[in-house]
Amino acid sequence: MAKMYENLDAWKEATNLAVRIYEITKSYPKEEIFGITSQLRRAAISISSNLAEGAARKSKKDFKQFVHIASGSLNEVDSLLYIIVNVLNKVT
Repeated sequence: MAKMYENLDAWKEATNLAVRIYEITKSYPKEEIFGITSQLRRAAISISSNLAEGAARKSKKDFKQFVHIASGSLNEVDSLLYIIVNVLNKVT
């Protein structure tokens, strides 16, 4: 039996994003494992985790709050990727 959050397109996309982030960051320098790599991975995981947790709540108000948190994590991922792209452009 599927859990309620598994029917959410946003949750599906968020889990796909997290998997892709893990794939991409495998190639990052080892000295970054506790820096931007860790931060990026945690933020990516936070998106789907908050959607799943919010979907399990009993009220729409609670769910809405978790969607806002997930949105904040998505913006964090976006910001970190922006930094990475700009750093890579300066290195090459």
